[in-house]
Amino acid sequence: MTRGLKLRQAGGSISATLPKDMAERLHLEAGDMVLAVETERGILLTPYDPEVEEALAIAGKVAGRYRNALRELAK
Repeated sequence: MTRGLKLRQAGGSISATLPKDMAERLHLEAGDMVLAVETERGILLTPYDPEVEEALAIAGKVAGRYRNALRELAK
């Protein structure tokens, strides 16, 4: 499902509010952590999972180290 979210100033940060029905479907509550992942297509928000965060960090290191090989494989 795609929804437009309005960004608001929250102190020195910018926040976005999820609609109640979306938060309920994703089992998210106030105070829960989510990961914001920058992708080529935009920002992906995903529920926080320490294992996922660790896997993303490892994938980022691998992608940087082997970027030329990965670029060749993508052809």
